[in-house]
Amino acid sequence: MTELTLAAIVVLLLVLAAEFVNGWTDAPNAIATVVSTRVLLPAHAVVMATVMNILGAMSGTAVAATIGKGIVRPEAIDLSTVAAAMIAIIVWSSLAYRYGLPTSESHALIAGLAGAGLAAAGPSVLLWAGWQKVLIGLGFSTFLGFGFGMVLAKLLLRAAAGARLGAGRALFGRLQLLSAAFMAFSHGSNDGQKFMGAFALALLMAGVFTEFHIPLWVILMAAGTMGLGTAFGGWKIVRTMGVRLTKLETVHGFAAESSAALAIQLASAFGIPLSTTHTINTAIMGVGANRRLSAVRWGVSRQIVVAWILTFPFCGILAWLIATVLAWWVR
Repeated sequence: MTELTLAAIVVLLLVLAAEFVNGWTDAPNAIATVVSTRVLLPAHAVVMATVMNILGAMSGTAVAATIGKGIVRPEAIDLSTVAAAMIAIIVWSSLAYRYGLPTSESHALIAGLAGAGLAAAGPSVLLWAGWQKVLIGLGFSTFLGFGFGMVLAKLLLRAAAGARLGAGRALFGRLQLLSAAFMAFSHGSNDGQKFMGAFALALLMAGVFTEFHIPLWVILMAAGTMGLGTAFGGWKIVRTMGVRLTKLETVHGFAAESSAALAIQLASAFGIPLSTTHTINTAIMGVGANRRLSAVRWGVSRQIVVAWILTFPFCGILAWLIATVLAWWVR
């Protein structure tokens, strides 16, 4: 095994820092609805999300492989490329969190790797096979999230039409414990894997690996780091998603979490990296729109969508600039 250089250690720490930020800012994906419907206290919800995120991150490596060797050509980049991408993610996610906006670390990671890769090797560095999965992921997170949320909410409300209000709330409150855990597990199975891929890619760049693979110790380290970040929570984003976006009852929370988790699990099974943030947001919108379009606060939705749109260019350009500066400095 090649001995790690100081530069390699710094880059690996940056990947873990980005994974920590991922757990910190994406924790609301799993707990926003269960907290807003008062099914779980915030502290209990964070503990549940932390454990289930870790278990989800340990459930496979298909998404990690797509990130590590399917977005940019590993042989055309170096450690400074990975470092530039991680710094861009940390900067963007921290800025968005300050304003309580849920962003996609998935898109930040993909855009960061692409921008830094373009600075290192030009357009030939991009791999179309991986980008096809990214585009499919956009469809999963947008249309499946919204569609599943709207349809499931409609079916559940019809099935519960004859039930007493208090009994219905109690039933879906218990079911929401399961759907929130499922959502947290799904988040880990997709988002947790992405940074495993980046970590393994950095080890490949450092010469520790002779070929790309994801050993158990990388899985455990990435999963644990994301779990630690999740434990810190993201209460500004919880408020945006669980309160400001639309008013949620337990049946709506159950429908949104179940719909988003199902879409994420389908994507993870095929190694498709998608935005768990987008998926749960669009599921909440779909659930709200099932009642009536005005039930969704579209002004808040617009702010969220703007943050989504800005993620790709901001992280791509910032990573390109950082990679260019690092390349100049190394010379």
